[in-house]
Amino acid sequence: MSENLLGELAGVLPPEGLVTDPDVLDAHRRDQASWAEAGTPRVLVRPGSTREVQDVLRVASAHRVPVVPRGAGSGLAGGANAVEGCIVLSLTRMNRILELDRRGLFAVVQPGVINATLKAAAAEQGLWYAPDPASWEFSTIGGNLATNAGGLCCVKYGVTGDAAMGLEVVLADGSVVRTGGRTVKNVAGYDLTRLFVGSEGTLGIITEATLRLRPRPPPATTLVASFPTLVAAGAAVTEIMAHTRPSMLELMDRATVRAVEAYRPMGLDVDSAALLLARSDAGGDQGVTECSRMAAACEAAGATFVAQSADEAEGELLLGARRLAYPSLERQGATLLDDVGVPLSRIPELLAAVERIAEQRGVLIGTFGHAGDGNMHPTLVFDRNDPAAVARAQEAFDDILRAACELGGTITGEHGVGALKRPYLARQLGPETARLHGTLKAALDPQGLLNPGKML
Repeated sequence: MSENLLGELAGVLPPEGLVTDPDVLDAHRRDQASWAEAGTPRVLVRPGSTREVQDVLRVASAHRVPVVPRGAGSGLAGGANAVEGCIVLSLTRMNRILELDRRGLFAVVQPGVINATLKAAAAEQGLWYAPDPASWEFSTIGGNLATNAGGLCCVKYGVTGDAAMGLEVVLADGSVVRTGGRTVKNVAGYDLTRLFVGSEGTLGIITEATLRLRPRPPPATTLVASFPTLVAAGAAVTEIMAHTRPSMLELMDRATVRAVEAYRPMGLDVDSAALLLARSDAGGDQGVTECSRMAAACEAAGATFVAQSADEAEGELLLGARRLAYPSLERQGATLLDDVGVPLSRIPELLAAVERIAEQRGVLIGTFGHAGDGNMHPTLVFDRNDPAAVARAQEAFDDILRAACELGGTITGEHGVGALKRPYLARQLGPETARLHGTLKAALDPQGLLNPGKML
């Protein structure tokens, strides 16, 4: 890469917006997907405005240099991993909430705003920003939009894309487009907002977002239930979803329950096949009634233990086990967190397949996730210093993705494709749909400079 490129970037950015320090570049090479490939960037840019993003992309386009956009680096699929010699474009300096309309129930934010910051600002106005990925305390809105991040509340309130009303996007050539708007309904033209959400920075750089806010829900009622078999837990999930609208419906398998109990003893039944945790935020008597219906569904499915509480503080204690799922598994070795989705009726089959794969490959796999929308997170635990163990873990990872697809599911429910799952995308899409993806990419990024090597 010529010094002319660095000189041109320096001409369009303030001094703090251009970084070439090798240690800083190394810290911006990858996200949390340690298995995904990552190159070494030539330069890190930190624009502070849409205009500066435009200028960076115009320079990059003129020099035909790839650009990898980045938020907080909390991704789990290698979507923010650098390619060799690229420009890493960090959006963390664009971190302002531009508008919060209490009457219109929306917020306009820059991509570097932290999810938790927006939640807090909305709460001050008696409102609520619903999307809640596990990384909500430190992940950015831009990253959430780029991956269409999910979370615990998806079962009732949807993923990040369901909160996106409109976007400002800078295209590869530096031009700016606006999609959607501020109205509740808007069907004018193609739904370009949905096109850019979840595109992982391969079609354009999101520089502003208009996001839907909601009235703050009332205190939640919480339920926890243990099951002797995966089939019984799956039956309870199906029945609950057929007759209620839980605000959360989470499941942990036996391996995960045992890991949590070993890490922090809570009196969990380590012999149960699955633990189900559910919530209703309907409030008052309606919330208690809804939770009682879910409890009845669990008991009818054969639950060996069911407890519920209308006290929110006590409910948080009940949810402690779920929040400890991943940290508990991390304590047992290196981890590879997967993210697959299947139809609700196939959840028991997926869990049984994961147990079978764990036994066949000799790998510890703890599975937990969002039972209410069929999105589960099988987490492989292995010794990174043992090449044979690493190989078995990779084989098990492949097996899980194959099993999800065979069950009519998806290779990713909320973490994205990134670099980690790129080899598997065509298998799920099929040749015609994969070709359409390529056509869209070529139309919006003809030089292939935006986040190359991701998704496609």
